[in-house]
Amino acid sequence: MKEEEKEEVYKEFNELVNMSPGEIEDWLEKEESKEVGLDSGDGESIGRKSAKKIVKIKRTKKAELSTSDYEHMQKVNGYIKRHKAQRPEGDVKNTPWRYSLMNWGHDPVK
Repeated sequence: MKEEEKEEVYKEFNELVNMSPGEIEDWLEKEESKEVGLDSGDGESIGRKSAKKIVKIKRTKKAELSTSDYEHMQKVNGYIKRHKAQRPEGDVKNTPWRYSLMNWGHDPVK
């Protein structure tokens, strides 16, 4: 990944991931977080595993981010953009759609 592409991925990631590491960690403790998403094969959803990586990335200095961190940020950006485009009608506060996005670090009601 070229430096200019990394810069774009980083910028977009920080715009789309609107939850702090602490907010994500608190969210992961809630039952609603555990009830949504595709199982990764070990009983935990792909989104919850992603959230743990997001917390690590958010707590890492930009200069210390690895290529795999940038690849994960790119994956997160794509997921959030695709999922936001599928917003259901009406109040989304207590919906699986919102809970799934929160597992990826984005709270659409913020």
